[in-house]
Amino acid sequence: MLKQPHIGVDATQVAPLVIVCGEPDRANRIASLFDEAQMVSENREYRLFSGQYQGVPVSVCSTGIGAPSMIIAVEELKQCGVTHIVRVGSAGAMQEGIQLGELIIAEGAVRDEGGSKAYVEAAYPAYASFSLLKALDDYLAAQSTQCHFGVVRSHDSFYTDEEESICQYWNKKGILGADMETSALFAVGRLRGIKVASVLNNVVLYQQDVKEGVDQYVNEAESMMQGEKLASLAALEALIAQS
Repeated sequence: MLKQPHIGVDATQVAPLVIVCGEPDRANRIASLFDEAQMVSENREYRLFSGQYQGVPVSVCSTGIGAPSMIIAVEELKQCGVTHIVRVGSAGAMQEGIQLGELIIAEGAVRDEGGSKAYVEAAYPAYASFSLLKALDDYLAAQSTQCHFGVVRSHDSFYTDEEESICQYWNKKGILGADMETSALFAVGRLRGIKVASVLNNVVLYQQDVKEGVDQYVNEAESMMQGEKLASLAALEALIAQS
């Protein structure tokens, strides 16, 4: 079997149901929730574990930061026969009232990143698959936690000179949160016939300094780590509901 050049696996090493995440160490934490897991590849930003969750084969693959590396993972996972992908990521809130560690479930995404625009013009919608959204909603509705369903914005940098005005603009449009990968997953995943969804753990309060929020996340603040675990479990439950 041919190994993919970036994620470093072939079709025998990856389950059809996959979680993707940005940070390689997050892949370790997600894999720890499996009934059994084995790291099958590590190359650049891509760390991939395969195993089982409640008896169903599943995999998790880190993708690094941004749309281009996400798209490479989506393309190569598709070549390995993957049919469903759920992103477990982090986001910064774009609305007041979304607390640290609360989950934002993306129904759709503003395509303010360049990677997916290399495939199709910006008018093409980036939206989640209904079956996965419903499964996420079913699981999260049974949990005693606050979640937010709606539209997010994916972008290429949070260090531009106009960040304050950009955030204010999208806040007024009702965008819930911002990340760097969801719209690329949704757009390219859809083009490749993959079922897609994205669950984002809020790590920055609206109008909080981005560096301060990211530093809190790196230091594994308890509420945000609880949010990450809930997002991971929700993704796993949604995926195995498709099997």
